[in-house]
Formats: sequence, structure tokens, C-alpha cells
Amino acid sequence: MTRMISYMEKDTVIHRLSGFTKLFFFILWCLTGALTYDTRVLIVMLIIGALIYGISKTEWKQVSGVFGAILIFMVLNLTFIFSPYEGCRIYGSTTATGIHFGSIQVTREQIFYEFNVMLKYFTVIPAVFIFLTTTDPSEFASSLNMVGVPYTFAYSVAIALRYIPDVQDDFIRIKNAQEARGIEMSGKAGLLTRLKRVASIIFPLLFSTMERIDVVSDAMELRGFGKKKKRTWYSYRALSFNDKCVIAFIVAFSLAATVFSFYDGNRFWYPFG
Repeated sequence: MTRMISYMEKDTVIHRLSGFTKLFFFILWCLTGALTYDTRVLIVMLIIGALIYGISKTEWKQVSGVFGAILIFMVLNLTFIFSPYEGCRIYGSTTATGIHFGSIQVTREQIFYEFNVMLKYFTVIPAVFIFLTTTDPSEFASSLNMVGVPYTFAYSVAIALRYIPDVQDDFIRIKNAQEARGIEMSGKAGLLTRLKRVASIIFPLLFSTMERIDVVSDAMELRGFGKKKKRTWYSYRALSFNDKCVIAFIVAFSLAATVFSFYDGNRFWYPFG
């Protein structure tokens, strides 16, 4: 059974980093990508993300095409439909391209704005997959606890990360059962048909997940989880020299990117004005 998103144990520099370091990097990385609309910063982040992806040897062939198609559809269609002149409002000018969609005129400013939005998505999504596929849930929970996060919360995060592969297994199992009954859910069916049939899997998946939650919560309660203020951890990784270097890098990069984006008082960079 092929899991789309799950921890994969490998011997890489990224895997050897502490879970706390990867979480800290992930949060600052996403915040930096969310704050800036400077194309130059986003392109640099895209390149760095691609390098990290290569170093971590992350495998997500099963979902890269799907998420790419979803992002392109969402950025190029929904944003344009609901706010076709957002780029003109942001950059303060309107330059017609001669292309029309009904009564909507496509402008150069809107195309540039859509391009930046797409860059923002593609800088964040690789970080999500890298974080989930290179972080051992147990080690990550112990790292959070050692830096002051209550162990009850840290353990909850670890359980959530562990359940991601299980939910995927359930989804694939239900999908295979549906296909065995003659319900086509592969590429042979139309896009809308597939979306409807995949949506029908969500409800049994939610029920099975809720049942698992009850079992785990009852088991933890019977064992007296949360009774004491502290606990020991079987899996713990102290911050190494590489961890400190990565933390220093992401702090410096985030500060530099933010200052670079806002140095003129406007985070929207437009080279054609």
C-alpha cells in the first residue's frame, strides 16, 4: 500500500536535524512566504526549497502532480474569477493585454499578481511535505517538550503526525473497496465524477478516525496519562551544531527577506511600473 505522506527514515542531513529545528524552520519559512509579495524573494525561496527537497530525498511522486494541478486551477481560476482586477488595485496601474474572458479584460498587473500568488504556494507546499516526511513523530514530541512545551500537548502533536499515514491507509482501503464494486475512481472517469466519488469516502473515513480517537483516549486515560507534571522520553535528540546553524540561517534569512520586502514601505514589488 502506497502512502502519500508519511515519515520515511533515511540518512540525510535533513533527517538528522532535531524535530524542533525543522518545526522552527517551517514556521518562519511559511511566515516569510506569507508576508512578502516580492517576486525576487519568492524566487530565492523557491530555489532554496528545491535544494532542501533534493537533499532530503523526499519522495512525493504520488501527490506532486495532483497538488500541482489543484494549485494551478485554484490560482489561475478562482482568484481571477472572484477578483479579476486585484493586481491593478495593488500595483496602481492597468495595462491591457488584449485578452478577454467574457466582459473581463486580462491585465498585465493581474497576470503578475497571479504569478506571485502561485510562487507563494509553491514555496510553502514543499516545506510541508519535507517536514512531514523527515520528522520522526516521537523524536519531534520529545524535542518540543525539552524546550518547554507541555508534554501533553507535545504528545498530542506526535499522535496527530502518526495518524496521518493511518488515515491515508484507510482512504486507500476504502477507495480500493469502492473500485472492487465497480465504482470507477481512476483517471478513466471524468474529473467531476471522480471528485464526487472521492468526496463520498470522507464520511466513512471520518467515522473510522473518530473511533480510533476514542480507543486511544481511553487507553491513555487508563494508563494515567497527564497525571504527573513531567515524563521521560525514549526518543530524544539534543540540538547539534547543524541544528544551531539552521536556526541561525532561517532567522537571518527571514529578517533579511522581510526587511528587503518592506524597505520602501510596500511589500508588493512591481518591475513594470
